[in-house]
Amino acid sequence: MKLKIFCLLTVSSMLYCQSNIVYGTGTTIEVGSGADVCADAVIVNGTHSGLGTFCNAPLPVELVSFNANVVNDKIELNWRTATEFNNYGFELEREAKVVSSQNSEWEKIGFVKGAGNSNSVRNYTFVDNTVSNGSYSYRLKQLDKDGNYKYSSVVDVNAGQIPNDFVLNQNYPNPFNPSTRIQFGVNKNTHASLIVYNILGSEVVTLFNGNVTAGQIYYVTFNGNNLASGIYYYKLLTNEKTAVKKMLLMK
Repeated sequence: MKLKIFCLLTVSSMLYCQSNIVYGTGTTIEVGSGADVCADAVIVNGTHSGLGTFCNAPLPVELVSFNANVVNDKIELNWRTATEFNNYGFELEREAKVVSSQNSEWEKIGFVKGAGNSNSVRNYTFVDNTVSNGSYSYRLKQLDKDGNYKYSSVVDVNAGQIPNDFVLNQNYPNPFNPSTRIQFGVNKNTHASLIVYNILGSEVVTLFNGNVTAGQIYYVTFNGNNLASGIYYYKLLTNEKTAVKKMLLMK
């Protein structure tokens, strides 16, 4: 019998193997009741006998570290895995820590392909260049090749405070269909309104109208599901200043 094996026997009696087990002729293999052998393929006496069996246990990807840092006005996400089995990849999700009239939501901002099967350390990096000032939270959504997924722990990072006066960021994504997110902030307590107009200058919707606090990032979501494709403008008005930006709804 030849043996090359890297396996993990879990408390639920599921066996995860990331290399090969080679048995000589006449070897008897016994699997206890309720156990499950996870394999990409099963080969008996040199003959392929099937695609193998797959477990429903937690995804066997060992995440060693996950962190976020501000680098050149962007947020760099780095994570490391020790082992991977059946790993399709990682979706990057972000949540802005904001004060808003709407509930915060996690949004997908990118995807990084996984190694599939690996028994060595793997390093991954993703750069979020769509942020401005304020605090953000990130998490990984690890996907296996069968569509199952598992979330990592959440990491937080502060990209800084609001600079001079106020900021109105470009909506993201842009172009968009059907919804997009708009961020803004001020450096002093004041009243603010955020209004969307069509290309003719007619008001479409007021996204925000209320008091805002200095040093906070605010965000709102604009949904154009019932609108026609085309150019729209969004305007931020305070007691002292006004800013306008253009966005494109493309269906």
